[in-house]
Amino acid sequence: MAQQPDRLSVDDARILGLESEAIAGHTLKLLILEPGAEPLDIEALRRSVEARLPAGSRGRDRVELGAEPCWVADEDFEIGAHVRSHENTEGIDERGAWAVAAKLMSQRLDHRHALWEFDLIGPLADGREAIVCRIHHAMADGISSVRFLREVLWDEADQAEPRRSSSSAPAPAPPRHARAREAARLPGAIHRELGHRAADTILDRHIGSARELAFSAFPLAQLKAIGASRPGHVTINDVFLAGVAGGLRSWLEHAGERLPRLRAQIPVSLHHRDEGEAELGNRDSFLNVELPVSDPDPLSRLQAINLQTSERKQLGDAQELYDLFHALSRFKHLDHAVQHLAGGPREFSLSISNVPGPGCALSVAGRTVENLFSVAEPADRHALRASAISCSGAVGIGLCTDPDAVPGVAELARAIDESLAELRQATIG
Repeated sequence: MAQQPDRLSVDDARILGLESEAIAGHTLKLLILEPGAEPLDIEALRRSVEARLPAGSRGRDRVELGAEPCWVADEDFEIGAHVRSHENTEGIDERGAWAVAAKLMSQRLDHRHALWEFDLIGPLADGREAIVCRIHHAMADGISSVRFLREVLWDEADQAEPRRSSSSAPAPAPPRHARAREAARLPGAIHRELGHRAADTILDRHIGSARELAFSAFPLAQLKAIGASRPGHVTINDVFLAGVAGGLRSWLEHAGERLPRLRAQIPVSLHHRDEGEAELGNRDSFLNVELPVSDPDPLSRLQAINLQTSERKQLGDAQELYDLFHALSRFKHLDHAVQHLAGGPREFSLSISNVPGPGCALSVAGRTVENLFSVAEPADRHALRASAISCSGAVGIGLCTDPDAVPGVAELARAIDESLAELRQATIG
């Protein structure tokens, strides 16, 4: 029996509609594999991935465009078109692998087929290999893309936690009095998150399709220790944001730019913990946080960020905004106007995301994953995107720009690493 069309959710369809000449619409994960006795066998990898893609999986679906885009089975699905060996990459160095990943980041996924691709790069000059995973954002957001990769690509050293069922009941509707309390809180959330003019910066640039990527990694234990050393509840994400703020401060100063109070949009996942492995799609909201890049004191920067994020979480701003935008989606013109306002360069200057990754060691086809990085696209007039993902004792930091709009992203990655080291020295020595 033919698979019945499955309409894209409001969130997924909205993301699909963002595609343009400059926006490809996908997220990217970069896995660096430790050297092995032999290069990774691409045919064996294909067989493994295909065997882990059950019938009916979203990984075997394509998008059928139209007035109401739908997921339909890709009847021409061919694993060789989705798991590929990237030619002419043997012997390149790490920066060369970054350049290959950047080129792939700029290329569109084919809507005629399932919206994901894995590219094997290398072996590099030092024997390591890399896998670039591209997954369209209409198919999966940050959290659910990790679920997809866990389902089809990597193996985890610690499988003590059982895989959850692929089905989950929707969260029950809140009682009427709770909905009334939420409605009363909404004006405050709008005031805190929207309507604040962001400063004009070099990040407010129109972008094209070219991409440049840079990466660094920082020990997860040290980020935790920095947070634990401060009064109150200072999260890993607070520390990461403070590190980005310090890195931007140094990078902007070196470029001869002034130091404004940048506003950063922080995506917030609203996925439920009891969702199953196969629950893909998007369920994201956001918070807008000021990054005090003009403040020379790293501890003061961390405190300022923590005060903001703590207040926003306590007041539930992310959920309030998610509900608001979903309510507005019924009114096309109003929804478009509000989305335009919320996504404009006067509301925020850059996006910074942090996705919790696997808490244990990973392997692919028996090869240990040395590092895991995540990258998301910049947007027009938001020409820099910073992303972090945790894995096996480290937080991988990925930066993405259009180099024609904002060059020097490798220098920014180094500045963020130095900023985090400065925080470490100021707190735990």
